Amino acid sequence: MNDYDALCAYTLAHRGPAFVHQYVVDAHAAQAASKETKPIALTMALVGLHLHHDRGYDGRRVQRAHMALARTKRAWPAWTLPSERGALTPTEVLKAPEGAERDRAIEEWSNTVWEAYAPANRALAAQLLAEAGVP
Repeated sequence: MNDYDALCAYTLAHRGPAFVHQYVVDAHAAQAASKETKPIALTMALVGLHLHHDRGYDGRRVQRAHMALARTKRAWPAWTLPSERGALTPTEVLKAPEGAERDRAIEEWSNTVWEAYAPANRALAAQLLAEAGVP
């Protein structure tokens, strides 16, 4: 099992109401993205990170927004892939003790990934959400 899988196992067993697993999935998809990544996968990841870090959505609300966005019939956009995608990785997150400290590490990791993408992509994420009717 790799560190991302171990982190997913932790978050899927997590009982907290925020559904932190969504942040892990989105951060990993954005951090690991390449030119070969399907545009819909990167769209969902970046929109999820935008909703969480810029608008304060929890993981459940991000999931609902993903569903609303997926219902829109459209060509998915090309995103600007930054060369650096955040200093933290699942490996560093797993070093934090389980519980509140690890949850804070997940938050920090997903934020560093979003901040690497945000300058070039924030407006596009907001536009897609507006078109899908997501507040």
